[in-house]
Amino acid sequence: MKICFATNNPKKLEEVKAALGEEFEILSLTDIGCSEELPETGDTLEHNAFQKARYVQTHYGVDCFADDTGLEVEALDGAPGVYSGRFAGEPRSDDRNLTLLLDRMQGKANRKASFRTVIALLLGKESHAFEGKVSGEILRQRSGQSGFGYDPVFRPMGYDRTFAELSLQEKNAISHRGKAVQKLSDFLKKGATGKNKPS
Repeated sequence: MKICFATNNPKKLEEVKAALGEEFEILSLTDIGCSEELPETGDTLEHNAFQKARYVQTHYGVDCFADDTGLEVEALDGAPGVYSGRFAGEPRSDDRNLTLLLDRMQGKANRKASFRTVIALLLGKESHAFEGKVSGEILRQRSGQSGFGYDPVFRPMGYDRTFAELSLQEKNAISHRGKAVQKLSDFLKKGATGKNKPS
């Protein structure tokens, strides 16, 4: 099956390709000739995911899926949440976002946080959403070289390593995006019909 993943993030593309496996041919935005920045103006993860997917389907005529992910930190009242990618402003910078997060978390005893991903899938006139979530904690300093975004400071519950210290396979098995992609994969493998509603 051939389908486009509407993202400009090569690390996300790599993760999703690895998670979905060889049954699916995942097209990038470059593959379909899309070079513009996708709109992302919603105030929820679901809104943003569908906004990006609809843009690609409308302008390029391909079935596609898009995701939006937020880091929700208890001590920051759920921030940065839907603004995770642009937490430190534009242009987007993982390094500046991490620095700002660690600054905001100074002196806070409650380090609990969750990553949440929503994937929006558009197949013809059908639309479906899949969600994945993982809980963990924010470390006091960065650790690890893999991954992207907030991975170097997020340690998933039950692990002694951050997402940035896990292999891609280990991360996909437990991560928010990995869980959402698994739901997407299960749905696509069953056949995207009205009879097979996603969980």
